[in-house]
Amino acid sequence: MIITRTPFRISFFGGGTDYPGWYQENGGAVLATTVDKYCYISCRYLPPFFEHKTRVAWSQTEHVKSHDEIIHPAVRATLKFLGIEDGLEIHHDGDLPARTGLGSSSAFTVGFLHALHALKRRMPTKKQLALEAVEIERNLLQESGGVQDQVVTAFGGLNRVSFSPNGEFSVDPLILDQNRLNELQNHLILCFTGLSRSSSEIAREQSKNIFRKGRELSRMFEMVEEAASILKGRSDLGEFGKLLDESWRIKRDLSDKISSLRVNQVYETALEAGALGGKLLGAGGGGFMLLFAPPEAHPRIKERLGGLLSVPFRFENRGTQVIFYEPDSHDRDGEFYKVPTDALEDSARREALGLPPSPAR
Repeated sequence: MIITRTPFRISFFGGGTDYPGWYQENGGAVLATTVDKYCYISCRYLPPFFEHKTRVAWSQTEHVKSHDEIIHPAVRATLKFLGIEDGLEIHHDGDLPARTGLGSSSAFTVGFLHALHALKRRMPTKKQLALEAVEIERNLLQESGGVQDQVVTAFGGLNRVSFSPNGEFSVDPLILDQNRLNELQNHLILCFTGLSRSSSEIAREQSKNIFRKGRELSRMFEMVEEAASILKGRSDLGEFGKLLDESWRIKRDLSDKISSLRVNQVYETALEAGALGGKLLGAGGGGFMLLFAPPEAHPRIKERLGGLLSVPFRFENRGTQVIFYEPDSHDRDGEFYKVPTDALEDSARREALGLPPSPAR
C-alpha cells in the first residue's frame, strides 16, 4: 500500500503567463504557494480474487477488467503513460472540492504519479513529477491551461516560478522571516463562492485571446517581481493587496468567462467592508475567492458576505509526499504470492496439533 499527500495551491500573480502560447514567445512567471489542504491517493496491487481487474474510487467507483475501460481520464492516461498493466486498487480523497480553482486536478495527477512510482520502488524527483504531469495533462489529455499547477503542487512552498521559451522552468523559494510570513497569512481570507466550473473550458477561451491581450499579460508578468519585492521588503503589506486588486481587474478583461455578475458582487462587497484586493483562484468562473484585508477587518467582511463559507488555512512547504510506504505487504512486483504446497501442509498439521503457525520465512 502506498499513500501520497499532495497540497493544493494558491496562485497570487502571473496566471496566464504560464500558458505555453505566451511563455514560449515571451517567457513567463508566477508567484504562488501551497497550503495545508491536500489530495490523498492510496494505491496497491489488487489480489486476483475479484471479477474486476482494477478498482478506482473517486466521486464514483469503477470496477474494470481493462485499464482502457477506466472513465477517470487522468487515471487512465497516467497508467498508460507509465505502462502499468497490473491490477490495482486506487482511492482518492480531497480536503476541498474539485473544480474550485486550487489546482486540484494537477495535485491529483502529481500525487497519482508519485504513488505509482513508489509502488514500483522508484524515487522520482519533484521536477520529474511536474514534467510528467504536464505531459499527461497538456499533451496526452489535450487539456487547455497553464503549467504552473503541476510545478507548484509538486514542489510546495511559497515560490517564484519562471518559465523559459525553451520549455524549462526554475523554482525560486521566497525566503521571508517568520513574522513577515505570518503577517501575509493573517491578511488572507479564502471563501467559497458556491460555484464550480470547468477550468479547461475557460482556459481554452483565454488561450484564444493571448495574442490580443499582450499588454495585459506583460503587466501581469511584471507584477510577479513587484509582489515579491513587497514581501521581501519592509514596506506596508497593504501594497500587496492593492497589487492583487489591480491584477484581478486586468485578469477579468482577458475573457468574459473569467468573472460573472455574482462574483463581481461578492468582490465589491468585500472591498466595501475593508478588503484591499483579491481574486478568483484558478482560471476563474467560480470556485474559491482569495481576499486580502487587515486582520481587524476580517469579521466585518465575513459578516457582509453572509452565508459564504470561509476556509481557514496555513501555508505549507513540503509539496507532494509519500506518507505511507509498504509496497510488499501483499505482493511482489505486481504478482500475488504463491504459497508453496509444503507450507500449506505444514500449516494444516500445526493447526491440527494446536501449535502456533510457523515463523515467517
